Amino acid sequence: MTNQSQKDPQPHLDWGTILPEAQAAMIKLEAVSHHVGIPADLLELVKIRVSQINGCAYCLDMHTKEARAAGEHEQRLYALSAWRETPFFTTEERAALAWAEAVTRIDGRLSDELYQELTEHFEKQAIVGLTSAIITINAWNRWAISMRTQPGTYRPDLAK
Repeated sequence: MTNQSQKDPQPHLDWGTILPEAQAAMIKLEAVSHHVGIPADLLELVKIRVSQINGCAYCLDMHTKEARAAGEHEQRLYALSAWRETPFFTTEERAALAWAEAVTRIDGRLSDELYQELTEHFEKQAIVGLTSAIITINAWNRWAISMRTQPGTYRPDLAK
């Protein structure tokens, strides 16, 4: 038998209201990735993939909605967790997704080959921006999971 708290977990805290400086710092770090030439749709794919790895329901809800609103194809969103086995992603996207997985898992698999592949598609500033986006979505995932931010509540039309 599943207890009620596992079935329908209640939010812990609205951390951004309680300590707005923490949320402002997160927003500032995330903004770095938006000014280095990385396409917005690629950033959304990275955020979704990292959120899949971390199991963050709120961020998955948010970033799949953002990706769809930006014109992303459903087929690519459905296949994202198995991107290596599909023909749906460009070599640039593949390099970014591989980097996102390695930085998220941070278990010693940040090989020279992986970094070299990344440099074939991105300039130094973009690599720093991409890595900033990956680090930030990992942190957002941890905020949302630990504070039990409710999935299904994000509305892209109100976020702008």
